[in-house]
Amino acid sequence: MSNWPLRPETIAAHALRAIDVATGAISPPIYLATTYARDENYEPKLKENYQRGGSPTVWQAEEAIAALEQGAECQLFASGMAAITTLFETIPQGAHVVALAVMYYGTLNWLKRLEAKGRITLSLVTPEGVAAAVIPGKTDLVWIETPVNPTWDVIDIKAAADAAHGTGAILAVDATATGAVTTLPLTLGADIVFHSATKYLNGHSDVLAGALIAREANTRWAEVKSLRTKLGSPLPPFESWLLMRGLRTLFVRYRQCSANALAIAIHFENHPKIERVLYPGLASHPEHDLARRQMRDGFGGMLSLLVKGGLEDARRVCTRLKVIVPATSLGGVESLAEHRKTVEGASSPLPDNLIRFSIGIESVEDLIADIEQSLD
Repeated sequence: MSNWPLRPETIAAHALRAIDVATGAISPPIYLATTYARDENYEPKLKENYQRGGSPTVWQAEEAIAALEQGAECQLFASGMAAITTLFETIPQGAHVVALAVMYYGTLNWLKRLEAKGRITLSLVTPEGVAAAVIPGKTDLVWIETPVNPTWDVIDIKAAADAAHGTGAILAVDATATGAVTTLPLTLGADIVFHSATKYLNGHSDVLAGALIAREANTRWAEVKSLRTKLGSPLPPFESWLLMRGLRTLFVRYRQCSANALAIAIHFENHPKIERVLYPGLASHPEHDLARRQMRDGFGGMLSLLVKGGLEDARRVCTRLKVIVPATSLGGVESLAEHRKTVEGASSPLPDNLIRFSIGIESVEDLIADIEQSLD
């Protein structure tokens, strides 16, 4: 591809560089080799000579995602949790971490595990309480999601970055719900961006992957890269190729999901059987103005409906859906519904009547009709 400044839609559609230099193929090749021969001087021909450190297919996917996020480098992992736990391994012993009390429960449970083992001290806060929770000289990491899963609160990334940096901490942002399309946390001051690449980046519910993207390649980032190699957790080549295939339609998928979700949110906002709609694209959302500034290209395909009734009523709505699939995950081309309280368990702080929807690219009329018939 040309080296002139290209728009992110073009970078994604070409998976950074569309044409293979060796063959002219417009679909990137898959390098399945686990090991690579050295040259005549017994020097590695590539930057790594064993797949535990990555492979040419993985590196192309990483370069494409780093370009989309405007970061220095990206590292791809075999799962989202592999990426998260690797970053958490870089936290110094006994350091303080600030995170949200409501967020993706896998991350939350892992932080609680580290606290129980005495590895860290942990402050769990509301979205409004991030800045007040950082402790000068003690806080090492501030971890936020925006929008927050599954309440879809919006957090001011720049304000969180300023609070973290003012006390010597770094800010990491889980931007899975914005898909490297609508929000670029690194440009707002974040140090690390995380994606469950299983979700919007791949978009087809057939790849398990995680991504970390760094604003700068510093010593902490070098530790992340070293740990990934030592732990043997890079994304395998075939999954990297599938991820690139998904990236090539990222923007058209994300925009259609966003348009569908907004239409659904508007339709059900004043519905007699819905207690509340949680979606940052609604003018009634408490952080709508912040969302408009921070989410530049749509408000995403994720929303939650609080149905009138209790836990069993909400579960019945999920099981009566005909088009929308009652399943875990998000960001695919198909719409999914999940009763979060059932998934997270009795200790979950979420309302019993909350259903999380990942809205796909189907006909929005069909999706609205499906939710209507399930409520009936």
